[in-house]
Amino acid sequence: MKKGITFLISILIIGYTRAQDYSNYHPSATRINDLVHTKLKVGFDIPNEKLLGEAWITLKPHFYPTDSLTLDAKGMEISTLNLNGNKALKYTYNDDKLKIKLDKSYQRNETYTIYIKYIAIPGSIKQKGSEAIHDAKGLYFINPRGENKDKPTQIWTQGETESNSCWFPTIDKPNQKSSEEIYITIPDKYVTLSNGILKNQTKNSDGTRTDYWKFDKKHAPYLFFMGIGEFSIVKDKWRNIPVEYYVDKEYEPYAKQIFGDTPSMIEYFSTILQYPYPWEKYSQMVGKDYVSGAMENTTCTLHDENALQKPGQLIDKNSWEPVIAHELFHHWFGDLATTESWSNLPVNESFANYSEYLWLEHKYGKDYAEEHRDNEREGYMYGGENFAKDLIRFKYKDREDMLDAVSYNKGGLILHMLRNYLGDDAFFSGMSLYLKTNEYKATEAHHLRLAWEEVSGKDLNWFFNQWFFGNGHPKLKSAYTYNESKKTVTVTLTQNQEPKFQFPLDIDIYENGKPTRHHVWVKASETNSFELPFKYKPQLVNINPDKVLLCELNDDKTIEQYNIQYKYAAEYSSRKEAISKLADAQTSHAEALETLLKAASSDKFDGLRTFAISKLDETNPTVKQKSASILEKIATSDSKTLVQAEAIKQLAKIDATKYKDLFIKSFNSPSYSVKAATILGVLKVDKNAASELVTKITDKNPGNDLSIAMAKTAIVNKDISQLALISKNFLNLLLSAESQEEADTYFGSLQTIMMGDYPNETQNIVDSILKIYPQAKKYSFGGVMLQIMQGSLQMKQQASNASPLNQSLADQVKYISDGLNKMK
Repeated sequence: MKKGITFLISILIIGYTRAQDYSNYHPSATRINDLVHTKLKVGFDIPNEKLLGEAWITLKPHFYPTDSLTLDAKGMEISTLNLNGNKALKYTYNDDKLKIKLDKSYQRNETYTIYIKYIAIPGSIKQKGSEAIHDAKGLYFINPRGENKDKPTQIWTQGETESNSCWFPTIDKPNQKSSEEIYITIPDKYVTLSNGILKNQTKNSDGTRTDYWKFDKKHAPYLFFMGIGEFSIVKDKWRNIPVEYYVDKEYEPYAKQIFGDTPSMIEYFSTILQYPYPWEKYSQMVGKDYVSGAMENTTCTLHDENALQKPGQLIDKNSWEPVIAHELFHHWFGDLATTESWSNLPVNESFANYSEYLWLEHKYGKDYAEEHRDNEREGYMYGGENFAKDLIRFKYKDREDMLDAVSYNKGGLILHMLRNYLGDDAFFSGMSLYLKTNEYKATEAHHLRLAWEEVSGKDLNWFFNQWFFGNGHPKLKSAYTYNESKKTVTVTLTQNQEPKFQFPLDIDIYENGKPTRHHVWVKASETNSFELPFKYKPQLVNINPDKVLLCELNDDKTIEQYNIQYKYAAEYSSRKEAISKLADAQTSHAEALETLLKAASSDKFDGLRTFAISKLDETNPTVKQKSASILEKIATSDSKTLVQAEAIKQLAKIDATKYKDLFIKSFNSPSYSVKAATILGVLKVDKNAASELVTKITDKNPGNDLSIAMAKTAIVNKDISQLALISKNFLNLLLSAESQEEADTYFGSLQTIMMGDYPNETQNIVDSILKIYPQAKKYSFGGVMLQIMQGSLQMKQQASNASPLNQSLADQVKYISDGLNKMK
């Protein structure tokens, strides 16, 4: 958003009347000079984690004449700086800023090129990471000295928010756009990936190779990328555009099972947006030790290694599929039309978040997509601090704070509300108009509003003021009165929050098992009442049945009404709500248990079958007696493996001894989730038999569920040879503990590692803690993690003191100590 008078006028125009405090206001970066083109030549001192670079940066004044230039350049040694490769220029380099005095005053549209020779040293970077991106060095050397034999050597970059200036000088702001070319010199055994097209490769006499990548279109500096390593490249295509998947060689046979829907996604998104995929290729790379989930670098997304899955996991579910859709959709919303400031980040992230829903709805149907949206809603609701944050917010402590459940989760939920209000045709046509109007430009939320208003003819100030420029959500309490003589039901809604919201709302009235939907408009007042007709006294009044409206609703219903709701409601959200409420009453209401068991065995959606099974209270004798035979059938014959696995978990609670043979037989399933459940079931009654099952698993990377089951088996059997497996899964083990006694067992394994010379295992634990600590520190578990690190340091120091000549132990002490410093 613009500063000063223009900003204030725009506020008045949209009718945004709340008093504003600008004491911590973060405006869009003032554009004095504009990037035009960036040319880079880079090589590496890999063992010492340094980039040896040359940069030719072409710029021009944005509007006013200028004789100076400021570039972002973090953690660099500058050896040469001149104009056009020959004329030396005066400059200062302080606080990660290169301030350059140009040779004259340049006019707008008059370009000039700055040449800089430099060394980038990411280890010297001081800026911190965030909840979403837990490190901010920009350039990462993975296993650079080959010390970890189980990990490949890789180099990759991570630019968001403003970290690409850690490896090349630039104006590192999202409202800048530049074309680029880059020459990457690396040992010949490695492959490279960057933005745009690989134009040529040149083998050098010293055993290196130089790859030349060129990207002719414009994009923001934070989207520049390079990735280097020993990858297999699996080729695919969409229409005539190359699509590629860069994966570890182990995963080459499965790359298309993981990423193979990408061409279909490109086709679907191109169609609904009425805007074909705008770039010349699309590649996806999976990097080791990545500092976030995934990043939408233009034409070359980088994914965390959790993307890598084997057929035994994929048969359950491609857990990474929503992320694949998310990063692809950014190539329209984020890469093509880009937020002009981090305050406006939701113009990127809310759309990418909602694309996950769109794709799942398209491929799997409404229930599947609604399950995903329900998880997004819970993610937003879980953090109460989210409620005080505007979606578009110009006040934040740090720009990294914008990468949160408001920009992502709430942003996507808001778009779903707007889609339902406008209708699909207007919603998608407005998105298309926004893209076509703002392609290759920097944008803000008002551009979205204007596009949707232009298409629909509707004024949307009321919506944007509440949901984009406001915070919180409605907190509603309902009441009902019936008038038999008038044949009406009066629904009264009370809003218990400030400010009050206005919104459209759906209300279903059930008569004889059939709902009639009423569309009402709730005004921004404390109380709203709606008199709705009926023929027969309603069995049920169901407010917000699809949970389209993001709200909290206090709506007391009887168990009988929840039974009716589950039996007749078509909506996922209504069925799930009914299952949850009936589960609470399963031990006191026979009808509630009967319906819960029906949902577990025969709901049309496997996600709700799994949910219903997980809610069974097997500590209750009646529940045990009535559910056992049903769960046996589900465990052996349900069409979905995740449902089978959940049933096996419950059978283990009922009587693990009785069902041991069923568990062992189920171990033959190709599903890793089923295998994991069977191992844990057998482990309850026969630790040796469980260990024998584990020995049959030959996959060295079997995914989270199976790895946790294997690690638990190793701990119970006190198998010290499996400390590497235990260390990789330590946090997941701790989080899955069902009792303090079980947690203490896992801490015993930690003590074994920390009191001995186990460098890789120590590093695994520290790395896993550092990865999630930025999120965990907001909650009590963050304190536990800090205590784990402090205790680990103390134990490892004791081990080192007992063996003062052991350099390995000294190095481990330093690794833990460095980790603790990062947590401060």
